Amino acid sequence: MAVRVQKMTEGNPSKLIFFFAIPLMLGNMFQQMYTIVDTLIVSRALGVKALAAMGSADWFLFMFPAITMGFTQGFSILIAQDFGAGDWKKLSRAMAHSIKLSIGAAILLTALSIAITDPVLALLRTPQEIRPLSRTYLIIFFAGLPASMLFNFTSAVLRALGNSKIPLWAMIAASAANIVLDLLFVVVFHWGIGGAAFATVLSQVMAGLLCTAALIRVPDLTISRSDFRKVEGLDLTLLKLGLPMVLQNILISVGGMIVGYVVNGQGVTFIAGYTATNKLYGMLEVASTAYGFAILTYMGQNYGARLGHRLSKGLKAGTLIAVATAAAISLVMIFFGRYIIGAFLSTDTQQARDAVVIAYRYLFIMSCGLPILYILYVVRSTLQGLGDTLVPMLSGLAEFTMRTIMALAVTPLIGGTAIMIGEVAAWTGADLVMVPTVLHRFRTLKDIRPEEPIPEKE
Repeated sequence: MAVRVQKMTEGNPSKLIFFFAIPLMLGNMFQQMYTIVDTLIVSRALGVKALAAMGSADWFLFMFPAITMGFTQGFSILIAQDFGAGDWKKLSRAMAHSIKLSIGAAILLTALSIAITDPVLALLRTPQEIRPLSRTYLIIFFAGLPASMLFNFTSAVLRALGNSKIPLWAMIAASAANIVLDLLFVVVFHWGIGGAAFATVLSQVMAGLLCTAALIRVPDLTISRSDFRKVEGLDLTLLKLGLPMVLQNILISVGGMIVGYVVNGQGVTFIAGYTATNKLYGMLEVASTAYGFAILTYMGQNYGARLGHRLSKGLKAGTLIAVATAAAISLVMIFFGRYIIGAFLSTDTQQARDAVVIAYRYLFIMSCGLPILYILYVVRSTLQGLGDTLVPMLSGLAEFTMRTIMALAVTPLIGGTAIMIGEVAAWTGADLVMVPTVLHRFRTLKDIRPEEPIPEKE
């Protein structure tokens, strides 16, 4: 059966963005579900030390999948623009060259991540009592990076073609498999924290294969051997889109690792509380990432079709929807967050009760600043969809700077709360870079008639 694709160059922007984002939200929720299941099973079956081991290198673990996502999102921008323009030949060539670059990147990232795991754990001051557990989890996870690249690439291409439902079904299947495998490997086979990592890798393999099977069934999308031949400037164009997004994610991750370095100096109790909330972080941003993907696709397709008048409408619609959603999530977390955190940490010991207090304080602070994060996703994805990945990279530098200052300079003055405030400060710093740039860019678009070409960015 053929897989449906969708043009976002016609119709109401609010409806297009919202309904395109719904399956992505659900997919993100299922993705977070298996992250949460990992955490619940590890913390309940293996204890607080195992939970701390998972969280002690959170940002280091995040960095490499984020790099794969940076490459694939960058490549998908050109694919969305070619699709919006209706140029299937250029689209097929972009796909073929993206595949070559993705395979090369996956091999390099896997080798690099495994090679630097031990030095990074030492640099992060991961406590000796949990370091072997952290190492086991990371090595297995990093060995599965090709699976992460496969899923990120195939799902990004499907989104670029206007299909957000297939990635949802793939994530539902992967999440269900992960839950079963978690229980089997950790509880039944007693493989410990490594079993949880192995379950995640196998689930990503499943998701990637399902999305690959769907892409094969897209009408008019045929990739021949000739599409892999050298096309002057095409690889460079793809890398110009992908590398700034990679660097952006690296900057964010390195800033997070510096925070992790400081967190690991606060003791196991603080690490456990911080980790519990970080696992909920994905639920806080589950809608923001969905809106980001939806807006990137919307902007990319309309930019490729040269429909300048629809770009401003999409920005306004996306901002209103995102801020309203953020406000609703914030209220839920502020009033019910303590009970949600209780699912991660039992209160049968004083150490666990202290960790719950720390976790809720962090959750409360982030919830109050959530609209700032959602605006960031809107404006960042807008520029990326227009083919500008440089300024979003600079926003990653702003995030890095704010996190680093709060962690290294302010924590010695007011304690661990500075680390928590630093997260909202990082979002704010990125917005201060992004929002003025978007407003300036759209002043050059607002008076353009539909038949006129979109000007190149200054």
